[in-house]
Amino acid sequence: MPQITVNQLKNLPLFKEIHDKTLNLIKEKVNVKNLKKGEILFSERQKVDTIYIVLEGKVTMYRLSEKGQKRVIYILNKGEIVNEVIFDNTTASINCEGFEHCEIASIQKADLINIMQQDFKLTEIILYSMSKKIRRLYRQIKNTVPTKMDKRVAAKLWKLSKDYGVETEEGVLIDVKISITYLADMLGSSRETISRAVKELEKMDMLKIKHRKFIVNREKLNGYFKSV
Repeated sequence: MPQITVNQLKNLPLFKEIHDKTLNLIKEKVNVKNLKKGEILFSERQKVDTIYIVLEGKVTMYRLSEKGQKRVIYILNKGEIVNEVIFDNTTASINCEGFEHCEIASIQKADLINIMQQDFKLTEIILYSMSKKIRRLYRQIKNTVPTKMDKRVAAKLWKLSKDYGVETEEGVLIDVKISITYLADMLGSSRETISRAVKELEKMDMLKIKHRKFIVNREKLNGYFKSV
């Protein structure tokens, strides 16, 4: 199994303020694995004793409804911790799969806790990662308040353009392939409903789809989903 270097750890924003001594301790305990697009890293209700960190690529965190419909909770990027929630010693409460081909660092929970006890800065970083996810969940709960679906789609595309946007002459390109089906999974709705909402936003000149990617007008999207 491939190993990681201290320099690779330093290149992750997550560890930019961590001392080399701590990074060396982490390096000695970390393994690296490749995860293919769609491949499961772990499943809901699975006993997981390993903490995962995205080194390259992206992973999808999702839940399944009673009818088996996928609801995407997060897309996690390079440098993000996947499952720090397992510190509570219960089973996984979410599923994780590769959004695209990616590299994942893994470290046993017990080893990471031992290192955290030796460097409080690392503990702060873990706590910050958890609080960031909680805040994202708060925003998602807010977005579940009944509202027109096209406004919910506008809000989601605005957020995606903030995270993955690239300025172009035509607008802001969301530089990640998000299909209508995947957008439906993110919003917990049907593909047909999301497709209709996207067409409505296209008619209002807020977005276009080119080469299977969205190009959006962030200003128009922002004004629309915030309007009463």
